[in-house]
Amino acid sequence: MPRNRRRALLVTSALVGGAMLMTACQGTDAAQNAPAAQSSPSATAAVGAGTPSGSPAASAGDSGGADKGNENAGSAGEGEQKRAGQVCGANDISWSTRSETQAGGYILVIAKAKPGITCVLPAAHPTVAFGSDGTEAGPAEQSTGKQITLSGNTAAYAGVNPKTTSANGGKELDSIIVAIGNGDPDPVSLPVGTITVDKPVVTNWHTAPKDAVPSR
Repeated sequence: MPRNRRRALLVTSALVGGAMLMTACQGTDAAQNAPAAQSSPSATAAVGAGTPSGSPAASAGDSGGADKGNENAGSAGEGEQKRAGQVCGANDISWSTRSETQAGGYILVIAKAKPGITCVLPAAHPTVAFGSDGTEAGPAEQSTGKQITLSGNTAAYAGVNPKTTSANGGKELDSIIVAIGNGDPDPVSLPVGTITVDKPVVTNWHTAPKDAVPSR
């Protein structure tokens, strides 16, 4: 074989081998880059998935606000219930009296809640005082009654006997002072006409006038 032809064949072989080597390297690089290229959509999906996840977070915040609103509503409900169950004060009540002739005569005290008020009269007799010397009526009943809730047209009645003695004497007055217990800060003075006071007594609160007749 001539020398020049042999040399040309060697050069051609070298070129072909180099081309094949470059092709192999490019294939390897493509194989290595393929996962990276494929991973890009996953990353995009992850980022896309991250966006909706913000919505539940916002929803959770909204839910927290709703829960807080419900809690405030619950607190308001508890407050109204507390007001509805509070003990009456004398200034919560519309008062009236009338004279009765039964059992030798006594004063019937009538209590109704003022408009818009609901309150409770405790299971005890009212505090009834006479004059500036602080004379108080004692209990006309041995046992305490039941508490009474006043609201709307519901009325409670207590009977006051200003004089339980048969002896002459006593002090004459034309009004009585009534309070819901000794701790009531706002006792009221009620006109009753002229009465003679000597060892007075008062009944518990009752829902029927016939049950509020004091003994002598």
